[in-house]
Amino acid sequence: MIMTKSILITGCSSGIGYTVAKGLQDRGYDVYATARKPDDVEKLKQEGLTSFLLDLSDSHSINLALEKVLACTNGKLYGLFNNGAFGQPGAVEDLSRQVLENQFSHNFFGTHELTNLVLPIMRQQGEGRIIYNSSILGFIALPYRGAYNASKFALEGLVDTLRLELMLTKQNIYTSLIEPGPITSRFRPNAHAAFRQNIDPINSAHKSFYEAMEVRLQKKGNAVPFTLPPEAVLKKVIHALESKRPKVRYPVTFPTYLFAFLKRVLTHRAMDRMLIRTSGEAKR
Repeated sequence: MIMTKSILITGCSSGIGYTVAKGLQDRGYDVYATARKPDDVEKLKQEGLTSFLLDLSDSHSINLALEKVLACTNGKLYGLFNNGAFGQPGAVEDLSRQVLENQFSHNFFGTHELTNLVLPIMRQQGEGRIIYNSSILGFIALPYRGAYNASKFALEGLVDTLRLELMLTKQNIYTSLIEPGPITSRFRPNAHAAFRQNIDPINSAHKSFYEAMEVRLQKKGNAVPFTLPPEAVLKKVIHALESKRPKVRYPVTFPTYLFAFLKRVLTHRAMDRMLIRTSGEAKR
């Protein structure tokens, strides 16, 4: 009897996580789709997915969700797609310690904790795939994305180190980083909500920039050129799960390829000017 491969996915309420969960289920995987809000978990269940509550900022929630998944899989887990994250806009000088800690709690520390819980399971079964949804902002910085930039830069450094350590211990466990540029999702509306909750634009030196940024965040449709649907990420996840030698990094969207190239060939100052023009802030 051929066992169906199981995969745990975080951040499945919408966008990339939802699309990957549905796509892998259609492909025959035993998918465990998690979300941090009870209403989203119920919605996923109604659509035929096995879903559990998992809040990456809560250690108890992480442990409980994994226990439930393992109870369904007889203690096995082939894949983990670390997708759950959100973006906190705001100038670096306007980010309080608490706000920055909250960004890292969701985007970095929770992902690290969950991965460390999964690794012994994969070691025992002799195989596994751990896939991280990073970002183009994991290797380039843009103004007013400092908290998100920092969390994704940190994630990439941690994953690069983990990959080397897994090579040294000769485990059949592979890690991959997916680096999307603009993807159709609820990322922008969620970022706008985080901005309004945690940033005081009125008393900031960046007030005029914030006014323009809010206009962009409230736009409907694709506000950024070269935006792709989340199915573009699904294709990369499938390759990372099924290839005998999965790639270390999977760029997604034209901007990711472009800026990876420009970062290699431009000077730091020329790259800074390019990033400011790209962000649209040079016009103000």
